[in-house]
This record gives sequence, C-alpha cells and structure tokens, in this order.
Amino acid sequence: MRLDALTREQMYPGHSGCPGCGAMIALRFCTKALGEKVIMVIPACCVGVITGMYPQTCMKIPIINAAFETGGATASGVRAALDMKGDTETTVVTWAGDGGTFDIGFQSLSGAVERNEDFIYICYDNEAYMNTGIQRSSSTPYGAWTTTTPGQNWKRLRKKNIVEVLVAHRIPYAATANIAYPEDLVNKVKKAVSIKGSRFLHVYASCPTGWRIPPDLSVKIARMAVQTNIFPLYEVENGVHYTINYKPKEYLVREYFKLQGRFRHLSDNDLNDIQKMVDEDWELLLRKAR
Repeated sequence: MRLDALTREQMYPGHSGCPGCGAMIALRFCTKALGEKVIMVIPACCVGVITGMYPQTCMKIPIINAAFETGGATASGVRAALDMKGDTETTVVTWAGDGGTFDIGFQSLSGAVERNEDFIYICYDNEAYMNTGIQRSSSTPYGAWTTTTPGQNWKRLRKKNIVEVLVAHRIPYAATANIAYPEDLVNKVKKAVSIKGSRFLHVYASCPTGWRIPPDLSVKIARMAVQTNIFPLYEVENGVHYTINYKPKEYLVREYFKLQGRFRHLSDNDLNDIQKMVDEDWELLLRKAR
C-alpha cells in the first residue's frame, strides 16, 4: 500500500498532543489505513485526552472512551453488537497505550484474544504511563528514568515482550510496527483488516516529553530503535510463522541511548550490559524466524 494512495484523512486538523507526539503520528497513519468503516475503542491513555473531550473531537470516526482496564472487553461487546445487527463490514479497533495493554488492561486483552474475538488491538508504546506523569510500566525499558524510578533507582528490569505474550495465545496475527517506517505500518494495518479473529499490533511511538528528547528528534529516535535491534520489525501468523521485515546493519545501542535524557545516568558498563541483552534478543528472534 503506497502512502500516496491513502488520501482520506480520518482526523481533523488540530489536537492537543505534545509537539512531536509519536502516538498521534501513529494514529494518523493507522486511521488512514483502517478506512471509514471502523469503530475505535480508546481506554484511558494520552490519546483519550488528545482526541478531545466530548462533545469535541479531532476524529472523523466514532470512538468509545473506555475504562483503563477494559480495552479487550469493550471491543468484544462492540463486535457482538455489530454481529447482532448483521454488520460484518465494520472493523472494531482498540487503541491503547502500553499501560492499558501491558499492565492494567492485560487481563481483558488476554481474555478477549483467548476467545479469538474478531477485532484489532493496537498498542502505541511510549514506554511509560505518560498521561499521568511518566510513571514506569512493564513496557519501560531496562535502564530508563521515570518519575517512579528516579535517581539511582532507575528501572533494572527488562521490558515485557508483549508480542511474544500474544503469540503464545496463538492468535491469527501479531506484529510490530514503528512510526519511522510508515509504509510497513500501513501495510500491517491493511493486512490486519483483511484477517478475521484477534489481531495485535505493537507500534513504537516515541514521547519527547517523557523521553527527554527534542520534538524534532521523535522520528529519528524511533528509526534508531529499529536500526539498533532494540525494536525489531516482524510479524507472526497463527503463533508459529515468523517473518522479519527489516534486518538492520550493525548499530550500537549507545548511539540511541545517548540522545535521550531518560538514559543520561547510565555508565559505559550499563550500556555494555544492555547491548548484550539486545544482541541476545535479536539472535533469539532470528532463530524463531529460521
């Protein structure tokens, strides 16, 4: 799917997002790819506020603002209601942050995909609870500063691999995507629309405010996450078939980390340890793809 073929905007000009907000970049591309026959469920998150409080909105599609923990359950209910009406053309999408996906909303999500509910779940991942003050989530990466991991108490646990968790449910389709690779993102959204059952997209969406980066570096940082293998682009069909969509050249993770204020405290030894973790994860993914 060529980006110039996506001519119809599903967002009105103007929203209350921060400059350089990766979540809104992701939302714009995804909604263009989803088309007009869509209902979007938005659990509590940045985007729930950014899109506008009733009766105002920047969205052209119908949205349902849901409780933090109910993204999967609300989408299941919307799908059931549409099925009762005989509407098989409208796509139901949950759009949630990492807090509402990895943590607070995970039980609802897991229950829905275990039943193979027919909806798309898109998690835009800015790696912390940004809407409520930059608190750490289980998506926050090893080494990061947040307001709940300050000073020398930076997060010393690895990021939850949410795609592999969803793959373990053997859902029809799970994939990673990134705002710096819009063609790949759009193609995966279009592919997800064409599949029935539970589909999951994990979208890397940088956050200048929480990551302590200038807004104009938002896309560059996102691109570097792929180029360093910190956030590989791949997809998994039926929990078994792995496809790696982009194989980067060697690129040291320290180049990615040194541009972000949230990692400013890390020593050379810390960065070496993180490099080893990234290399291990990449090798594991290569083995799965083989």
